[in-house]
Amino acid sequence: MEREADLKSVKIEDSFWSERQELVADVVIPYQEKILNDEVEGAEKSHAFANFRIAAGLEKGEFYGMVFQDSDVAKWLEGVAWSLANRPDAALEKRTDEIIETIEKAQQPDGYLNTYFTLKEPDHKWQNLQECHELYCAGHMMEAAAAYYEATGKDQLLKVMERMADNIAAHFGTGEGQVRGIPGHEEVELGLMRLYHVTGKEKYRALAQYFIDERGQNPDYFREESKKRGWIHWNMNPEDHNYNQTFAPVREQKKAEGHSVRAVYLYTAMADLAAQTGDKSLISACDTLWDNITQKRMYITAGIGQTAKWEGFTADYDLPNDTVYAETCAAIGLVFFARKMLSIRPSGHYADVMEQALYNGVLSGMQLDGKRFFYVNPLEVNPGISGKMPGFEHVLPQRPKWYACACCPPNVVRLVMSLGKYAWGEDPEQNTIYSHLFMGGDAESDRARIHVESGYPWDGAVRYTVHPKTQEPFTFAIRIPAWAHEKKVTLNAAALQNAEIKDGYLYLTRSWKENDIIELSLELPVRRIYANTTVRADAGATALMRGPLVYCFEGADNGPLLQELRIPQDARFTLQEIREKPLEGMKQISFAGIRVHSGDTALYSEQRPVPETVQMKAIPYFAWGNRGENQMKVWMLEI
Repeated sequence: MEREADLKSVKIEDSFWSERQELVADVVIPYQEKILNDEVEGAEKSHAFANFRIAAGLEKGEFYGMVFQDSDVAKWLEGVAWSLANRPDAALEKRTDEIIETIEKAQQPDGYLNTYFTLKEPDHKWQNLQECHELYCAGHMMEAAAAYYEATGKDQLLKVMERMADNIAAHFGTGEGQVRGIPGHEEVELGLMRLYHVTGKEKYRALAQYFIDERGQNPDYFREESKKRGWIHWNMNPEDHNYNQTFAPVREQKKAEGHSVRAVYLYTAMADLAAQTGDKSLISACDTLWDNITQKRMYITAGIGQTAKWEGFTADYDLPNDTVYAETCAAIGLVFFARKMLSIRPSGHYADVMEQALYNGVLSGMQLDGKRFFYVNPLEVNPGISGKMPGFEHVLPQRPKWYACACCPPNVVRLVMSLGKYAWGEDPEQNTIYSHLFMGGDAESDRARIHVESGYPWDGAVRYTVHPKTQEPFTFAIRIPAWAHEKKVTLNAAALQNAEIKDGYLYLTRSWKENDIIELSLELPVRRIYANTTVRADAGATALMRGPLVYCFEGADNGPLLQELRIPQDARFTLQEIREKPLEGMKQISFAGIRVHSGDTALYSEQRPVPETVQMKAIPYFAWGNRGENQMKVWMLEI
């Protein structure tokens, strides 16, 4: 079984991701700390830290925020943990230890931990699993506790969350006096698996498996729960079995349905459990759901979730660009799902999508300065319509500083700071080290230290230098992206002959020598991408990609009325390095395009639009929205 690298064994040093990790460590984490402490003027109030202080008896006040407000703190804590693993910071660690002490003081004697129910509705604990996110908040805090222990060796928060997990185990299950409950928003399954991985305690894996196996066994569970409790929080429809994936047992689900974040969090836990147990029926279910998402319900940016109505999936091939939801958390969840699928079976099918999501659907969620964040990531924006007109209210043309439901910003932090776990893996039984992503730096294992030099994604040259720790042969597997039609691989400057490429990975097995060098050269031409003709929104259109990057057009470069622009079939693309901030150093695509405009001012006319040649420019999608409010389009009509 392939397993992800220990984060402390990986150091990322390259021109792309190092800059973003430094931004998160230096700017985003402190900024979000101030946000959570209500210290940023003009930003949406959080009160999340104060909720814990009040619950701990350290100050007076009332609970404020969403019922899942605790999870913002948990995700921020996890991001801090991974940041400390990458770059120790004594002052940050001290402040975090103090926050953890407050969290411990907020815990109830029986292990229960949730500030909303402790402060606001103490008589309603565990009564509204459909709406109230107790298990969701617990799962995120479990993940934070495991990360902080791995990063610092400190187990205070880990012990807090073990007590909470034991409280949950005592309450839920199939035993006498227990409730056969399931979370309305999946996440506790992930947290329990993290506790299992860190502590080795089988009871946490078993509890995660219970929640996974129980889902969908009684599709009417939430309706029955609603009738029993007699009160509501959100007034969610308990009859909507698709929304929270309760329409069938997980092994019988064939399509990704409902709320997209809930779905991919569930699928991630399923894949993690399947990797540990080898359960073939669970593996098959994961494969089926993965294929449905990536082949029929995923945007070119690896965004998922087509509608704002339930923040989730609609139907196969229904992929509207201007009313899309594509929540940042959903793209992050897809990265999680892909990573756990790699543990089951290393395949470029998973790693390619993981990379696509990281460079596009995830990075677009954060402003280049680290102080503004998108919840929704559209593929087309039209100021005056987007964010204002009915049906488009959710599609904001500019990233806000924060928002009431702030799940996405700290989620970006924890993912960006834990990239080493996604870039590298190892299978001890197969004696194999895996390079999943092309990130410069160093990866350490029992077999070798591997140094990587990379200018990716702007440059396709990747150089690996192997420093072996053993004379015994082992295998080094390097992903070869499916889009890399032209590539060259050399070992110590000699072209590789008959190298094994299997399922998207190049496998090199040998007795490695000190300073053995593998050089991978990937051609990065501008590629035209066409959607399946079943996708109505993209009919007759093309999108541009280069390497893993999706490109888009903004009014800032191309003037108003982007809908008038066309990409000629014979267009010749050139690359230019952008010299102006805030996009300085990025590569834009430039070419001679066509603008068609009406010959008169009539709303409808028999006169054919007049074409003219214009210069068109496209920038990386993740960087859109950083130069003021203007139009944006990913898909352009081809002429």
